[in-house]
Order: sequence, then structure tokens, then C-alpha cells
Amino acid sequence: MPSSTVMLMIAAGRQLQRELESDLSAIGLSLRQLGALGHIAGNPELSYSDLARRAGITTQSMRATILMLQEQGAVRSNLSGQGRRANLELTEAGEQLLNEARRVIALRDRAFAERLGAKEEKVLSAVLRRAAPGPADTARRG
Repeated sequence: MPSSTVMLMIAAGRQLQRELESDLSAIGLSLRQLGALGHIAGNPELSYSDLARRAGITTQSMRATILMLQEQGAVRSNLSGQGRRANLELTEAGEQLLNEARRVIALRDRAFAERLGAKEEKVLSAVLRRAAPGPADTARRG
């Protein structure tokens, strides 16, 4: 077991990611697809490049992710083309999938809180909110 706080956080994060990926796969969704659905729901005017940047992947990988979501009937595109806005929107099925994913996350949150106990979970959540960079921090770094 690592003694470094950073290494412990990385190990815990990886474990939680594996658990959530497994939970999401039961509803036919990956973590990357969930991220895309969430970003599209929040701002359908984003370009594929914008979506890719937010996910930390290449534009080509994001296009493949969106294509899978389109094949699932979760997303529809009104326009496409180099450098143009994607004009993506969630379908009714996409909205239902996003809502189901939110329920899956809520269940994972509860399971995690039960492992820690309510008091420790609350403290950890507060610490992580301070430690995790917010949008303003990310923008300052460039």
C-alpha cells in the first residue's frame, strides 16, 4: 500500500473508476460516453474539438464516441463538417440514458459513503473539492 497521499488518491480513483465503468456497462454506457452525453446536454453548440478537449482525447476519438452514441439512438446531429459546430442534441433515449447514468452514479456514491461512513465521506468530499481544480484554475493554466 503506497504511503504517499497522491499515490493513495490515484489508486483509490482508479478503483472507483473501474467500479463505475462496470456499473455503467450494465446500462450500455462507458465513462467517456457519459461525459459526452453530459457535455452535449449542457451545451449542444460545442464542436467535436471542444468536446474532445473537455474529455482530454483526440477529436477523432470523440467523433467515434459520438458515432457510437448516435448508433445507440442517444444523440442526433443536425450539422457536420470541419471546424463547424457539431450541433448535437440528445434524443429522448439519450436523455433517459443520461438520467439512468445519474442514478447509477448516485448508487455508487451511496456505496462509497457506506464504505467510509457518513462523517468521513463528508470530510473527504470537502477536501477533494478544494484539491480538485475548477474551471477557473484550468483556464489560468492555459
